[in-house]
Amino acid sequence: MASNSEMLARAADASLFADLPGDIEISFEFFPPKTEKMAQTLWNSVETLAPLKPRFVSVTYGAGGSTRERTHATVSRIVSETAIPAAAHLTCVNAGRPEIDEVLDQYWNAGVRHIVALRGDPPGGESRFTARADGYADAAELVAGVCARHPFEVSVGAYPEVHPEAVSPASDLEHLKRKIDAGASRAITQFFFQPDTFLRFRDEAAAAGISAEIVPGILPVANFAAAQRMCAPCNVAIPGWMGRLFEGLDDKPDARQLVAATVAAEMVRRLYAGGVRHFHFYTLNRAELTYAICHMLGVRPQ
Repeated sequence: MASNSEMLARAADASLFADLPGDIEISFEFFPPKTEKMAQTLWNSVETLAPLKPRFVSVTYGAGGSTRERTHATVSRIVSETAIPAAAHLTCVNAGRPEIDEVLDQYWNAGVRHIVALRGDPPGGESRFTARADGYADAAELVAGVCARHPFEVSVGAYPEVHPEAVSPASDLEHLKRKIDAGASRAITQFFFQPDTFLRFRDEAAAAGISAEIVPGILPVANFAAAQRMCAPCNVAIPGWMGRLFEGLDDKPDARQLVAATVAAEMVRRLYAGGVRHFHFYTLNRAELTYAICHMLGVRPQ
């Protein structure tokens, strides 16, 4: 057993916040802007994060096509004005197969080659998803339809803490396997706040016969109250330490940013130690926080 002096020497020699070895890959998610001011903020974020050479960026899609035009415009601009591969979210909500085919054709013609295929949340006021008679019943059917229309790369969603509508964890994994078997090449998870939550889910997915890449979704929390509101409908648990960490910082946004960056970077480091190499950041269109986290991880402009 090492002596106290030996342990102190070892601790002193260890580099604080040493860069990860360099094999980390990143991707980012944005949401489409609702106003001109938000559009400028989004584009500033894209330009800030682009030098980090993300594997891809994705742009979300509102229920029932509520942001379809803005999503298309945002993805098309990223494709045409940057070198970043851009992925467009697509859902089954309030859309028939001919309509979805038309959207896919538009993306393909705009140079988009990556679709994030999701069933989508029920429209406002509805508690359950109801497929249209001429539409897709679920995300697995949507994946098959996307792949049949054009040779897109397809990503799908995964839920480490189980989808709120799933009858059991096993059925949730079975549905994920259906999506992969339908043609998806990877799954991107819902956000979570404990590394073990993801690592356990990854191992359970592998045991269920899912061999595709599973990418953890990382949500930096700069506003604890907002995170609580997001977690409730998503079946995401918030650890007690997180509430204590942000207590007393409601009127100190700069301090919250520092805490958020440190917590997210530490979680990525623990996931890296567990064998994870690709991380998908939910940016909420805030570039500086995500940039700071990547910087702390050794991801720098090339």
